[in-house]
Amino acid sequence: MKKKPKQIAAIICIILLVLLYVATLVVSLLDFPGSDRLFAACLVATVGLPILLWIYIWAYGRFTNKSTIAEFSPENDVSGRKDS
Repeated sequence: MKKKPKQIAAIICIILLVLLYVATLVVSLLDFPGSDRLFAACLVATVGLPILLWIYIWAYGRFTNKSTIAEFSPENDVSGRKDS
């Protein structure tokens, strides 16, 4: 089964988020110089990574002229139905 680029990006994002959660937990339990900055960076990355994935999916749909779940307007709904 061939994976689409959007699926590969989503799988990578899930793996990175799990690693970020583990890193955030480990950094929060340890006390070393700079751990507060590293903890803050982990939290920012936890929020920023899904946003970057959404931007990637949206840009992929724009460049390939395909409808994606990241569309702004409901008339381009993936399911093909229009909201009234």
